[in-house]
Amino acid sequence: MTQPQQLQLESPEPEATDPAVAKVLRVVDRIFGTAEERNFDVRLWDGSIHRSAAPSRADFSLVIAKRGGLRRMLLPPSELAVAEAYVRGDVDVEGNLESAMTLGDLIAARIQSGRAFAALLPLLLALPSDDLPDADELRKRGRRLKLLNPIRRSGSEEEIQFHYDVGNDFYSLWLDRRMVYTCAYFRNPDDDLETAQLAKLDHIARKLRLAPGQRLLDIGCGWGALIIHAAKQYGVRCVGITLSQAQAELARKRVADEGLSHLCEVRLQDYRDLPPDDRFDRVVSVGMMEHVAEELQPGYFATAYNALVPGGLFLNHFIVSNVTARRKGGIRETVSRRLWRRDEFIDKYVFPDGRLVALGSPILTGERAGFETRDVESLREHYARTLRWWLRGLDRRKSDAQRLVGERTYRIWKLYMTAAANAFARGNLNIVQCLLSKTGPNGQSGVPLTRDDIYRAAETRAT
Repeated sequence: MTQPQQLQLESPEPEATDPAVAKVLRVVDRIFGTAEERNFDVRLWDGSIHRSAAPSRADFSLVIAKRGGLRRMLLPPSELAVAEAYVRGDVDVEGNLESAMTLGDLIAARIQSGRAFAALLPLLLALPSDDLPDADELRKRGRRLKLLNPIRRSGSEEEIQFHYDVGNDFYSLWLDRRMVYTCAYFRNPDDDLETAQLAKLDHIARKLRLAPGQRLLDIGCGWGALIIHAAKQYGVRCVGITLSQAQAELARKRVADEGLSHLCEVRLQDYRDLPPDDRFDRVVSVGMMEHVAEELQPGYFATAYNALVPGGLFLNHFIVSNVTARRKGGIRETVSRRLWRRDEFIDKYVFPDGRLVALGSPILTGERAGFETRDVESLREHYARTLRWWLRGLDRRKSDAQRLVGERTYRIWKLYMTAAANAFARGNLNIVQCLLSKTGPNGQSGVPLTRDDIYRAAETRAT
């Protein structure tokens, strides 16, 4: 993303010589508001700058970088088209990309009704177009989904590898040194990412009441940070499973480097392939359930339940959609959602097969599997902070990221994490830790009467 100082806002606007400029500006005024209404500047491909006259300026400017960029951004009208226009470089944002996330909602509001779109269509069709010989390159990541075997097991290796096998080196550019790719836990607002991720690992360990000699299963263990922490700090014997070859290889190396191979085992394994007689005192799943479709979640919870001994605990850490929970249904909402194709960018380029459910669904499904819900904690604000730390790290290592994965993949990740940070900050998404108990024969839950032990232990470790 270009730097805002390149805008040179004090220089006079160049005289427009391209007749297409007037057509673009007419659509800009209709979609985003006139200069008096909108609070951000617009810069066009010819260098002309069209400033906001609003008294309160936004901290970003919209750049229509290519002659046909606005046309491709708005036709067909969908969230996916807007996102792909950014990824392709048709449009850009100078300044705060997270603030610019409101542009998508503004476009949706202006063109989603049939009447509004019909009035705009002649102006959209009059927008200039230009050649884009490499447009198909953008679809390479998405196209491979269509080539998958249709009888594959949903939520399996192809989907996980699509996301995580972008490369360990890429993730290491912007994650903390333990490479924890899940929400951190900021015990203090001024904690840095390293401190907050260590606090999250320990927060999970304390919730699970880990103790020496216990056996822990980590479903979706990533690069091994949690099992290493549990073994090193709590003396727990751990099994971590993942479907990413890249993650498994690095996790095994890290375990060996820590001298913990006698306590930690990393398997390249689907949770559905766990041996039926493999039993654990504790089970944890951090950021994995998002890969499990709602109709498959009964099996997911049944597997965790069967893996536990009586009195065992399962900590499930997962993202939910507050938007899904608030939907009222009805044909108008269904049609609007399909037309706008919300979340299709994430599905196509970032998390294939990922579907976010409302919070009530996994709680009910878990209890139907036999679990008792013992604790539910929202970490929504923590994830907004985490994503902003990741974005700062990605920006600092921009040239390295572009060298490793290319400009478009870099922009995909920047857009995805920015949109996610905005969604958590606004309350459209939430992230929750649910502590579930497989009660023993006499009703033993495995947890004490209060949460006091969690926070006493935290204070002790902090000092």
